[in-house]
Amino acid sequence: MNFYTPQQAVTGPAYGTGFKVFATIVTVVLLVYAASVAWRFPLPSFGMGVKALLVGAIVMLGVSYYWFLRATTTVDATGIRQTWLYDKQVEWRDVRGAKMIGIPYFSWLFPPRMVVRTGNSFTTFNGGSQAVLIEFAKISLAFQMKK
Repeated sequence: MNFYTPQQAVTGPAYGTGFKVFATIVTVVLLVYAASVAWRFPLPSFGMGVKALLVGAIVMLGVSYYWFLRATTTVDATGIRQTWLYDKQVEWRDVRGAKMIGIPYFSWLFPPRMVVRTGNSFTTFNGGSQAVLIEFAKISLAFQMKK
């Protein structure tokens, strides 16, 4: 038996526009810095390990940036899901508690997140749209009323 079931399925971006702009700026700054390092230092003379490390860092930056832009959060009758490099999912039957947390004074950049407790672990979900954040607030309130 599920304690909470949403009235309707809600899907939206996992990260808001402000965070996506911030991620874009940081990514561009890091790529410009990487280009300046490549321009100033004789990278061909370095060992294969250093080259592999630099290529790996650039690949991870690109993968992270891609998923910041594409990640979505879904709240439906089965549970909460968030796509990312690896998807995370919690079914309602496993949820023991839920709470929204935020960073004071920076909610314009980092909107509140949903922290879900399942037994001995915690899973955090991001909400980048008003519809998802409203559903997060309903979930948090429902589990506070449960106590």
